[in-house]
Amino acid sequence: MVDLSKSKEMFETARKYLPGGVSSPVRAIKPYPFYTKEASGSHITDVDGNSYIDYCLAYGPAMLGHANPVLREAIEKQLDKGWIYGTPTEIEFSLAERIASIYPSIDMLRLVSTGTEATMSAIRAARGFTGKNKFIKIEGGFHGAHDAVLVKAGSGASTHGKPDSLGIPEDFTKHTLQTPFNDIEAMADLITSSDDIAAVILEPVMGNIGPVLPEEGYLQEVRKLTEENDVLLIFDEVITGFRLAMGGAQEYYGVTPDLTTLGKIIGGGLPIGVFGGKREIIEMISPSGSVYQAGTFSGHPLSVAAGHATLDLMKEENVHSKLNATGDMVRSRLSEIVADKKLDYTVSGVSSMFKIFFGDKPLNYQDVLKCDKEGYFQFFHKMLDAGVFLPPSQFETNFLSTAHTEEDLENTFEAYEQCLQ
Repeated sequence: MVDLSKSKEMFETARKYLPGGVSSPVRAIKPYPFYTKEASGSHITDVDGNSYIDYCLAYGPAMLGHANPVLREAIEKQLDKGWIYGTPTEIEFSLAERIASIYPSIDMLRLVSTGTEATMSAIRAARGFTGKNKFIKIEGGFHGAHDAVLVKAGSGASTHGKPDSLGIPEDFTKHTLQTPFNDIEAMADLITSSDDIAAVILEPVMGNIGPVLPEEGYLQEVRKLTEENDVLLIFDEVITGFRLAMGGAQEYYGVTPDLTTLGKIIGGGLPIGVFGGKREIIEMISPSGSVYQAGTFSGHPLSVAAGHATLDLMKEENVHSKLNATGDMVRSRLSEIVADKKLDYTVSGVSSMFKIFFGDKPLNYQDVLKCDKEGYFQFFHKMLDAGVFLPPSQFETNFLSTAHTEEDLENTFEAYEQCLQ
């Protein structure tokens, strides 16, 4: 068992000043998390000196590995010029131009600081453009921590949203509707039940409960259904953007939404968010229109500089072809391990995303809830002891990076062999 004595001491101090001793709930691990000292390449090292092969990767952004030297150089060059201006810069509109050239769904965009800001603003833009109030989200889909999307998952075919957190009045979620993933009939019933639906927002691959993949034709049917009923389609690609392909899940699956949100990878590990879409929608954003959105740190020079370097590196090194092939191999090897051990578990994933579900392969959130969550958590701790850091929940995705080596992968497979019961 790894020694986490220093982390335990830090936790006792940290929880006096930080809720739960952390700055985000996803980082809370019972009985206490390890506290990180540094990270480089495919490894993350805690304050006790334990080094782990990292498949959490900051929950997705570190696709090019930790402390990538090319990104470091780009950030350092920008630091020499200053790191906050409060004025427009060439590098922000040139990054916007590059993103728009990659995503056919994006004519114009606004740079923000987080994925939460991006989805909140995309929904506001959809409402402003359509003049409608309601929107549909997928049960279990995560679109940040703003009031309208923090709703309890229901168990029926479709449900009205109820607040999933104290501090949110029910009036704030009364216009939030929910429907299961991969159920086009339920989606159709919900869309045709009201003429006040502005948009559907969904993760094309559900990353925060998964990965849970769309069934063949599902995304295409959602696109057709929204077009036929004058409802905007928002793809939340904060996780899948630049990961499944340069053009994200919409390129990978061949579906073009009306609005797109991005984040994580495009910032090269620095805070960033993006929402963009058709010109007639995004032109309604202030100051060119009457849908208000603003932020002191929007288009932050360091994040934008890292974003340019990220796109350069991805293109030069043919990242997606290599990583997607590695992802296929990883899922195949893990499936063999599960089969050899005769476990009732399933391997899921796409591109460089992967996960073992302790149960049948899920098609939606209700399916995920049937998996053995406690069994998975025990497995997580065993893997940590074996030197492999996975997300500590059955409800999160494992990620691959360009920094993972063949030795990393072989050591990881050996750990799976040892730790899976």
